[in-house]
Amino acid sequence: VQLQASGGGLVQAGGSLRLSCAAAEFTLDYYAIGWFRQAPGEERAGVSCINANGVPSYVDSVKDRFTISRDAGENTVYLRMNSLQPEDTATYMCAAVPDPCAKALSRSYLADHPHDYLYWGQGTQVTVSS
Repeated sequence: VQLQASGGGLVQAGGSLRLSCAAAEFTLDYYAIGWFRQAPGEERAGVSCINANGVPSYVDSVKDRFTISRDAGENTVYLRMNSLQPEDTATYMCAAVPDPCAKALSRSYLADHPHDYLYWGQGTQVTVSS
């Protein structure tokens, strides 16, 4: 069972993308969902998450640029990314995370509690050119 991330691509700096995180085999309604990214040679890092009740959290580097939302009808969690910068280049992936989810975005929690993250998919590549 995996979550399927899609919507990545190549954009110029300042551009936008919308990523989708979908599940075919279960309902996302009851889960907090997190978005993470990993650049080559770097550790996986939290980006944003949304609780089952719809409350979002963001890391500081993406606040005011990224928006996370969920659509129950589509069984999908979206990540709208505006004002993209080259440092946003990475593979983006989603997972079910603990609820409330803010703590799940930290590197320390991710390192210390790997089994709290469920249904990782393969991710989608985002490349931002300068």
